Amino acid sequence: MKLFFASDHAGLNLRRVLMDHAVSLGHEIVDLGPDGTASVDYPDFGNKLADALATDPSAQGVAVCGTGIGISIALNRHSHIRAALVQDVTTATLTRLHNDANVIAFGDRVIGVETAKDALTAFLTTAFEGGRHQRRVEKLTPAN
Repeated sequence: MKLFFASDHAGLNLRRVLMDHAVSLGHEIVDLGPDGTASVDYPDFGNKLADALATDPSAQGVAVCGTGIGISIALNRHSHIRAALVQDVTTATLTRLHNDANVIAFGDRVIGVETAKDALTAFLTTAFEGGRHQRRVEKLTPAN
């Protein structure tokens, strides 16, 4: 699976760890930046990730900022994005199973590295359950 990765400066370290983890799981990654720790704005990188997913809807995204809150808010302003801020394997699993999330968001300052790696694995290996959840997900996507 193709995965687009983006963060702000505060999420740089965890983003790099998660990219390496995704590669170890056999996924193709696209790094949308940033490249260094100079201060940048999370909405800019959330928008880059949303734009990338608009061009490749079969891909998924991974977003990281200091808390994960800001970048997930920025991402969810786009109608084709269902970004979920997760804290553990349970929330990562359920956001795929019940919400068909296409972006997983993490807070570098609030989650441990191993927990984040385990949550990413769960997100990538869990399929959307559909059924009763389908109508709810459809209500999240505006009609064209």
